[in-house]
Amino acid sequence: MMFEFLALFLAYVCIGTAIAFASRRFGIASTREMFVAGYRLSGFLAAMTYAATTYSAFMMVGLVGLAYVFGVVALGFELTYFVATLGILATVGVALWRLAKVRGWVSPSEMIGDLYGSTKLSIFVALTYLIALVPYLAAQIKGMGEVFRGIGMGYELGVALGTAIAFLWIALAGVWSVATTDAFQGVWMLGAATCLALWLSLCLAPSMGTDVGSALMRLANASNGNLLSCRWPLHVFLGYAIPWIFFALTNPQVVQRLYMPRDAAAYRRMVVLFAFFGILYTVLTTFIGMVFRGLAMGSNIESELLTNRDAVTPTILSMAPPLLASFVYVSIVAAACSTANSIALSVASCIVRDLYEKRRGSTDPGKVRVLTLAIVGILLIVASIVAALRVSYVVELSVLSSAILIPLAPVTLAGLFLEPRRWGWVAQMASIAVGYLAIPLAFIEGVRSVFVSTILGLPPTMWILIASTILSLSGCRPRKRAYREYVL
Repeated sequence: MMFEFLALFLAYVCIGTAIAFASRRFGIASTREMFVAGYRLSGFLAAMTYAATTYSAFMMVGLVGLAYVFGVVALGFELTYFVATLGILATVGVALWRLAKVRGWVSPSEMIGDLYGSTKLSIFVALTYLIALVPYLAAQIKGMGEVFRGIGMGYELGVALGTAIAFLWIALAGVWSVATTDAFQGVWMLGAATCLALWLSLCLAPSMGTDVGSALMRLANASNGNLLSCRWPLHVFLGYAIPWIFFALTNPQVVQRLYMPRDAAAYRRMVVLFAFFGILYTVLTTFIGMVFRGLAMGSNIESELLTNRDAVTPTILSMAPPLLASFVYVSIVAAACSTANSIALSVASCIVRDLYEKRRGSTDPGKVRVLTLAIVGILLIVASIVAALRVSYVVELSVLSSAILIPLAPVTLAGLFLEPRRWGWVAQMASIAVGYLAIPLAFIEGVRSVFVSTILGLPPTMWILIASTILSLSGCRPRKRAYREYVL
């Protein structure tokens, strides 16, 4: 398989680099061009960069494994995120898109600071993004290393190549090269998932003397319960779902993409195309995990994978033709890379915009570009070193990042629709700080406890949301003049 993987990987890198280089024609003469494409993305590019940034390697590895172990509840969990995101994009997202153009927002931390009239708050938000997302960035690079290790080409080589590709594609044209390569990577990801699902249905299942329908029906009699029913207790489902329900408002790499569509038609097209991509990719990945569980039922493979669900996708690919397996492996690299370079550029934009431009009053495009690439380089190097060392808590913190960032949802909504009080930014800082409570809880009780344990019957993520909402609202009052002109 190594030859096929290397050939497809080289094709992926060459095509992606050519696309990134061609995107230089759009220009990056200003900070707005560098970070938000001058608010000029077409609906297609906006949709694809939003989708590729949102759907990381978790889908083809993590969600496939989750569907294998838990069945249809994994689909419900992911669809909860999907429906919530569409709801946000169709309502609050419209206000954020229009206000970004009026206010000239470039970074999400700048947005929050502007809503509350506080540069201190914007700096605090930027530092929060750094703490929460750099481990998540390292996890993406680690994922690329794991793909190369699985192929037999070396973990460190995968880390180095993944880091180099992410930096190169950012350096060529900022968010323009990130967005255009995201479109390419998104198509690769969707194509790979489709081909793998078809191969499972049309080749693997018949070769085992069964079919997809029979395999799925077996899930009702699985060794760990009926996988065709929702078997998670409500508090567990809420614990996992709450951070993802508000993902579109809390993670800077996706919030920033709300600023980019060039007009209302492009914004609507972004939402429609993202909806198509999201539902198809979600159904395909959960379908793969559930069908393979039905096919493996009763074998030694079934019990082995129940204790190591991240090994489900590699096990499936070990049975697939080398070319198909390589195609899917490269799609995992693409998913990780698209998320990694978006995170790196978004975090860099917060640092450049709020800690340099706003404080120094300098907007020289040459200096800004050099500083941006220096920060992106440092972020990627630090993340790659941590990934190369395989520090265990990086994975834990990357899972926790969504919980840490939960308070950004009420802070954003309150700032958008309410009037901040004179010292309202202090209340928002306290609100955001509540998210940090997830870190000691994770290290004392374990990461899983943040999502499945209960405090007075509710999961910790729910308490984080409740406490942060109360604190956020305490720093606001009803707005005298609503942003009605910015809302559909």
